[in-house]
This record gives sequence, C-alpha cells and structure tokens, in this order.
Amino acid sequence: MTEGVYVDGAWQSGEGEVFRNQCPATGEIVWEGAAASADQVSAAVASARRAFAHWSRLPQGDRTTILERYAEEIAKRTDAIAETVSRDMGKALWESRGEAATMKAKVAVSIAAQVERAGSKFAKVDFGSSHLTHRPHGVMAVFGPFNFPGHLPNGHIVPALLAGNTCVFKPSELAPGVARLMADAFEAAGLPPGCLNIVHGGRGAGAALLDTDIDGLLFTGSAATGVFFHRHFAGRPEVILALEMGGNNPLIIWDPADVDAAADIAAQSAFLTTGQRCSCARRIILPEGKWGDQVADAIVARAEGLAIGAWDEDGIFMGPLVSERAALNAVEFQDMLLAKGGKALRKLEHLPRGGGFVSAGVVDVTGAQGIPDEELFGPVMQIVRVPDFDSAIARANATKYGLSGGLISDDDALWVQAHTELRAGILNRNRPTAGASGNMPFGGPGLSGNFRPGAYYAADYCAWPQASQVSDVAVRMSAQGFPK
Repeated sequence: MTEGVYVDGAWQSGEGEVFRNQCPATGEIVWEGAAASADQVSAAVASARRAFAHWSRLPQGDRTTILERYAEEIAKRTDAIAETVSRDMGKALWESRGEAATMKAKVAVSIAAQVERAGSKFAKVDFGSSHLTHRPHGVMAVFGPFNFPGHLPNGHIVPALLAGNTCVFKPSELAPGVARLMADAFEAAGLPPGCLNIVHGGRGAGAALLDTDIDGLLFTGSAATGVFFHRHFAGRPEVILALEMGGNNPLIIWDPADVDAAADIAAQSAFLTTGQRCSCARRIILPEGKWGDQVADAIVARAEGLAIGAWDEDGIFMGPLVSERAALNAVEFQDMLLAKGGKALRKLEHLPRGGGFVSAGVVDVTGAQGIPDEELFGPVMQIVRVPDFDSAIARANATKYGLSGGLISDDDALWVQAHTELRAGILNRNRPTAGASGNMPFGGPGLSGNFRPGAYYAADYCAWPQASQVSDVAVRMSAQGFPK
C-alpha cells in the first residue's frame, strides 16, 4: 500500500477508501493506497495556511532560488518521472521523457513570466513616489489531470509558489505516481514543509478539497468538471479560479498545401498522445473535390500505419488510452458518429491485446446530423467536407469551445482571413494543433476556460496587483471647500 497523504513534509496513510491504478498497457497494479479522508484534506489545507505566513514573506530571491534548485532535482529524476508517467497512464516512453524535460524547463519560464507580468514598478512623482507590487492569494488547490500528470500540475504549482502562495495538490487518481517524485524534488530543493501538500483520491477527496477554506482553484481537465467547479464557487469572487477545459478543435486544410505534408500534420494533430491532449485536432475540415479526397486518403494511410504498443516498446507512436473504460468510450463515441450518418474511412477498434489499446479512427461526418459538440479524449478524427473557405471558417467556429485550431495552406491571404476570423486561443499555420510554446499563454475562449490562460500567463492568476501612492511625510491638503 502506498501512502496517500503528504502533509507538513511527511507522508502518511490515507484514511479514506482504497483505490488502485492499473497500467493500461500491461494491467499491472502500479499504485495502490487509501485516499485522503475529509479530515486529512482539511489538515492539508491548514498546513498550507500555516506555511503561507512564512513563505509569502520571504524575499522573492529566496523563493526563486528554491525553485531553481527544484528544477535541478527534477532533472536528476528524469528517468524515474518518465517511467512512472508511462506506467501510470500508458504514454510512450519518448513522450514521457519529453514531459519530464518540460517540467524542468517550466521553472525558468515561470521565473521570467513572474518578473515580466507580476513584478514590481517604481516611479518618482511630484508628491513622492508610486509603486506597483504583486501579492499572493494564499492557499491554492491544484487539481491535476491524467494526460500530463507531471507537467500540467507543475505548470500551476511552480508559478503559484514563486508568487508566494502555498498549494494543496490532488493528483488524478488515474495517474497518481509522479506526485511523490515531485514532492521528493521539492523537499530536496529546500521547500519548507507545508508549502506543498498532497492529497490522493478520487471524487471524494476532490469534493472535500473544494469545501475547505482555499483562496484559489487551479484546474486542467474536462469541461463538465470545470463547469461544476465554476458553479460550486458561484457567488464567491474572493476565490480565484483558473480553469482550462479542453476543446473540440478544428484544423482546416486547404489547397495548395502539399498533400503529404498536410496529412502528416493532421495525423500528428489528431493522434499524438493517443488523442489525449486537450489541443488535439478533433475536426479536420477539407474542401470538396479531388484534392480533398487525396488528403483524406493520405490521412487514412497514416492512421493505418501508426505504430501502436506498450510504453516500453521501441518505435511506437501511440500507446494505449488511459484505461479500458476510456477505450470502450472511444468505441461508443465512434458508434454514435456512425449512427448519426458518419462514414467510417478507417474504424477505431479496441485491439485484441485489451486494456486501453485502440487503433486510430477516421470518420467522414459531412452528411451526419445531430453530432454533439463534445470533446472525445481519444484518437477519433472527424472529417468534414465544405464547398468554400468561408464555409470552412463557419464550420470551424461552430463549437462552444475555443482552445486551439489551425490552417494548413500556403496561401497567405487565407491565413490572414483565418487569423482574423477563427475563434481559438492557440491558432497555428502549417503546424500541428497539439502542443504549444511554454513561452506563450495557453487557453482559449468559450467553454475552453474562464479567460485565465496558463503557461506563460499563469503568473497573472497567481498574484494580485497592489498599487500605492507614497509620500514620506503627511502634508495638509488644499482643495476647494476645505477649511483654511
């Protein structure tokens, strides 16, 4: 049994229900322990509250130094982090190594962003001086997703700590293992006890954390869960919410783009991480006619040729989905598309080796009716054929989400139109939609979030500004109507 609660710098057994996590590639039990009880969650928040008093008053340079040492400790644990992530949720080992590297790189990016977006300013004025400083919120709850169980919560925790907040982290119950390695790295870096506490568990532990006296909630996950959180905190503007909730992302491919290059970018956009990235392209929009047929055929050929295997197998592109349930959900979603009039160009199948293993699917939904505007976290690509570029823009924007999108085309005029008219926070040209630069903001309008983008802009939601006008001495005021 693995200890499920980390409070005041020490691990302890959870007092809630026992849960376990299976590797979706092998079926091996890779994590088993008891979830945090409601009392333990409350104790974790209280610990963070106590630690906040000291941590928030440290000079910025001291906090920065500790976070820089954390980056060094993460680098020492790259192999362990990569293997743990892959065993937990099935991601190919080469991808998990990239995730571990991104965790280290996040520190330097966050330090630069904190200085630029949440630093201090000073100016001389006629009465003395004016000052701009930034203050931390307090105790931040961080809910981690399973698809990037190290990188994405790390992207909240690092800027939150830099700003002077303390954190209570609830990892995904589908990928809990990396949290311990993160805690070990922070401890080795000299982070004071209580600045980061960890509570493992599922909905029970999450619900208990929502009901405590937190000052902020930082979340990456599904739209349904994010909307629930938003409703939970309705009428409580004092609690900062940063919600990133995915997307039903469009990718327009329009001639005269090279067919093979277009198909490569489309397959990368849709099938990377087995379709388990919130920025993956879900809807590929093609022109009617022969050229669109050629692109569709080339995409299908790539879907058929993808190397699929367990995380430790060489040369694979896709590992399994996070669980067997996720694989069954992907099959059910595809069946729904076909029942509504979609045409399978290449069916996703739950592969005979079981677990979370599926093949990549491509479904032409041009003539389908009543398809829900939903994000399926899996390798199911929907193709839509349209008569002209204006129709392509309209179909791309026909979603309640707005996270990412893209255009594959060599035509500069089409890019100008797309860049002006497409509603997406991450909008790429001749590049995959999946993934984004850590030196840029990450987020989008609509149901993709609440206009608090992460990545480089995480500094914005981790601190609030304080503006001051300062005079060294008090002087009498002269104004119309004041007594002499």
